[in-house]
Amino acid sequence: MTAHDTRAAAPKALTLDDCAALARERVDPAVWDFVQGGAGEERTLSRNLLAFDRVCLRTRVLTGVSEVDTSVTVLGRRWAAPVGVAPMAYHTMVHPEGETATVRAAGAAGLPVVVSTFAGQPFEELAAAASSPLWLQVYCFRDRSTTRQLVERAERAGFEAIVLTVDAPRLGRRLRDLRNDFRLPEGIVPANLPPADYSSPSGHGRTELDPGLDWSVVSWLRSVTALPVLLKGITTAEDAALALAAGVDGLVVSNHGGRQLDGGYASLEMLAEVAGAVDGRCPVLLDGGVRRGTDVLTALALGADAVLLGRPVLHGLAVAGQTGVADVFDILVGEFEDALLLTGTRSAAEAGPAVLEPATAASAVPESAAPAGRPQAPGVLRKEELHASVSDPVLDTMNFLNEVTIRYPEAVSFAPGRPYEGFFDTEQLFGHLRRYLDHLAEQGDTPEAVRTKLFQYGPTAGLINGLIADSLREDEGIDVDPASIVVTVGCQEAMFLTLRALFAGPRDVLLATSPCYVGITGAASLLGIPVTAVEEGPQGLSCAAVESAVRAERARGRRPRALYVVPDHSNPSGTTMPRRAREDLLALAERLDLLLIEDNPYRLVSTGERLPTLKALDTGRRVVHLGSYSKSVFPGARIGFVVADQPVRDAAGAGGLLADELAKIKSMVTVNTPPLSQAAVAGMLLAAGGRLSELNAGPAAHYGEVLAAVLEQLERHFPEERRRALGLDWNAPSGGFFLAVEVPFPADEAALLRSAGEYGVIWTPMSYFYPQGGGERTVRLSFSYLTRAEVEDGIARLARFVEAEAAAATVAAAVHDGPGR
Repeated sequence: MTAHDTRAAAPKALTLDDCAALARERVDPAVWDFVQGGAGEERTLSRNLLAFDRVCLRTRVLTGVSEVDTSVTVLGRRWAAPVGVAPMAYHTMVHPEGETATVRAAGAAGLPVVVSTFAGQPFEELAAAASSPLWLQVYCFRDRSTTRQLVERAERAGFEAIVLTVDAPRLGRRLRDLRNDFRLPEGIVPANLPPADYSSPSGHGRTELDPGLDWSVVSWLRSVTALPVLLKGITTAEDAALALAAGVDGLVVSNHGGRQLDGGYASLEMLAEVAGAVDGRCPVLLDGGVRRGTDVLTALALGADAVLLGRPVLHGLAVAGQTGVADVFDILVGEFEDALLLTGTRSAAEAGPAVLEPATAASAVPESAAPAGRPQAPGVLRKEELHASVSDPVLDTMNFLNEVTIRYPEAVSFAPGRPYEGFFDTEQLFGHLRRYLDHLAEQGDTPEAVRTKLFQYGPTAGLINGLIADSLREDEGIDVDPASIVVTVGCQEAMFLTLRALFAGPRDVLLATSPCYVGITGAASLLGIPVTAVEEGPQGLSCAAVESAVRAERARGRRPRALYVVPDHSNPSGTTMPRRAREDLLALAERLDLLLIEDNPYRLVSTGERLPTLKALDTGRRVVHLGSYSKSVFPGARIGFVVADQPVRDAAGAGGLLADELAKIKSMVTVNTPPLSQAAVAGMLLAAGGRLSELNAGPAAHYGEVLAAVLEQLERHFPEERRRALGLDWNAPSGGFFLAVEVPFPADEAALLRSAGEYGVIWTPMSYFYPQGGGERTVRLSFSYLTRAEVEDGIARLARFVEAEAAAATVAAAVHDGPGR
């Protein structure tokens, strides 16, 4: 601890993650969010961290390497290790000594510091405290004289280089700051800029920074300083080549400035492209996601000359001032030394691709990130030339969850919405198939006809439509002709077919409840269909909200074509629509000429009274009903269906059913649904006489018991008084696989990583399910895949995580309000 740090000593951090956890307890929550939020979308940090996790180093033995040289030379100056301090504003927000403590600790470690334009202490004081290189990071202000004065002042003070941030001022939306309505704490102002209103950093950036920069800014900057000029925010080979042509002295690969779409690629993923384009003609540094010594070696192996370390420096500063920053450097450089030794690498200068496992190294260089200026390898495509939907963040959500699950295999996971495997018996498959074969024979099919049905493609619309119609009549009171049913490859194909048929032009818009199952919004994105969210209220979806959305879209010149809704035990919230609301919604759809796309996969695996489906109440053929056997019968069979009995007429008056049109589309997509899968499901339907509700009585009881266990354990760990104190709440669904828990902290991907890594419990951020934003402080818990024992363990872990997050916020608030703050 420094002499100026009057706060209690913190436990010793062993890793940079430890340091972050300690810092969180000592920093005001709003300031913490400002520090953690980055200048782009919040998931940028998660992507940067996961990019390093995907790459493995090759451990070597009997190399004879007993000592290593960690030093590097950058712009003619020796650094004790290939690590510098990234530019970060307002160090005084987390510690009163601010940048001075950082500069002193870096000097003692022999590492450089890139000082932010928005530093909270004068350049001259920092230069006096420094014993290693200082560089100045600058933005280009609308008033160029402001930038010139900053550069001239830093040069006079002895700074050695200028780093121009080029992926600003179009700053990314700092969602945490917007939610907190963040303002700088009183007394925190930039020490080297003219007096102005700096209370809102994002607002100041939008109004004061020059939005019209082009490559001439490099020439202008060179005209006002003799110092080397580096550009920060380069992420493509094209821009690297242009930077070299403009005469820059170095590049910083960084995705923090906000010009990345939803975080874009991780910095590490773009490094090889930029380094390859530079080909040693200037230093290339990496900024983003470095948390371990192995990360430093990975970056060097992929072409970086050094890395810049950002948030961990502020974490160390918050914990123990100069001593805390020194500890951060000791941890990282010590881990880097270990990485060199274990890979048999004698020095930082010798680190190259040979230290990486080839298979994982490839994951750090996406094929779509191949440089445009160099010949592409055969078969390599550019991502920007693909359909824009492949970059839609909704398509990344499940991948991110899968990565977290793989990364933490011992964690209890409340993420997957899968059926419980204890109900599956492999031997049953043979019985179901035999039962269907017997059924075909009883219908008069010859052995040759049976063989054809099972081995050949079969009709596009399906083989078992009649059995599905019988089951719908028995279980749901839905009486439709089998010709109105199309059997699909899972319910997801049913969504695609329905959307493709119904949405004909750019004016057509899909309404979807919010929160909403990501499968429908993902399908709409892939098909280029705009989605408008209709927010659920405390009592679920209201007709008033639907009518308001329809009228608003029509006022914009668009046509609301259909509303997607899950009336029973919905994914993700678990809500169920009352009968009166169903009847009112059908009447509204008739009045507004609106179709309803009803998706109802959880009804037959839930106990208690079942309200009639929308389709059962549908007298005007307003409802397209989607069905699935993945939750109720056999997930691996991938059998779904769509009931589309709406008449379709052409200009000549000829027509048929919407189902016929869906079958035409299906013939160009999957041709037909696999007969063997249909046969297995058909055998199950026959075994139950079409009454899946009876077949699923056991599973439904199990899911009801597990749901009760989740609610019981939540109540046990968070009794009413504690819930009120924490600001915690949850709903109590009557069935299904999911429930929602409101928490007193941002339930984002960073929080999920902490929960999985430190407490061994995984959940799903509810924000994934809001098409147009929302749910930032809510988590979805899925319980269907778990046993009661796993539920008890998992909720206990979740409770510890929630309590820790709440305690950190309380401590931070006390520190913020205490003496000296």
